[in-house]
Amino acid sequence: MAESRITQTSPADPPHDPFAPDDEAGALERTARIGIVLFGVVAFWYAAILLTGAPEFILPPPDAVLASLIDDAGLLAENALTTISEILLGMLFGLTVGCATALAMAASAPVRRWMLPVLVASQAVPVYALAPVLVLWFGFGIWPKVVMATLIIYFPVTAAFFDGLRQADRQWIDLARSMGASRGDVLRLIRLPAALPSLASGIRIAAATAPIGAIVGEWIGASAGLAHVMNQSKAQAEEPRMFAALVVIAVIAVGLYFAVDRLLRLAIPWRAETV
Repeated sequence: MAESRITQTSPADPPHDPFAPDDEAGALERTARIGIVLFGVVAFWYAAILLTGAPEFILPPPDAVLASLIDDAGLLAENALTTISEILLGMLFGLTVGCATALAMAASAPVRRWMLPVLVASQAVPVYALAPVLVLWFGFGIWPKVVMATLIIYFPVTAAFFDGLRQADRQWIDLARSMGASRGDVLRLIRLPAALPSLASGIRIAAATAPIGAIVGEWIGASAGLAHVMNQSKAQAEEPRMFAALVVIAVIAVGLYFAVDRLLRLAIPWRAETV
């Protein structure tokens, strides 16, 4: 009995961390969770229709939306590729420009003094208000939506990465400099690894918000994309198709977030518990 107590309270058994990544869950358990969530959403959907008495042109039932997903699968898939392209390009440009800006501010005090007020002031302008201007400048093609997504994720990525670069352990930096390390060595070997978890948080935010920029841009004016399908469906009183496009948008956003989250855990395994 005494040995049992010692084993149960041994420091070798760490306490359960509720915020630890859920990598140990099996495929069956994850599938069950997804099924339960989908069942709950559909049940709530039907309950909302029954309780409110909403007509089909206001809130079509899930079975009608499912039928539209099947019947209009080709149309939805074609336009989904356009929306996904806009999102991924926006993330690529936003991450590139945001990381470059953060590195420049961390490396140069004059750049930091000039850029910080500009970054803060840029957030005072509603990005969504720029959508009609971007359509006017770039037309109805893909680029207004790419620029929109880039602008939305630029500030979170820049701010998160810059904060991470500033939070590197000062003792490690002083030790490296005492051993003759250059500023480039300090940045590459100390500041960048220390900033990766913060950058990962910024990338997560980018994955969650980039679809918003693309969809808002399509909603204002587009010739293709899922929001364009929604606009056309609304004009044609095809509410099930409009909701089907909305379902596809939700699936893309959720899938993108979890894919990015998984890649970040693989890319920063030594700090997986924090990213």
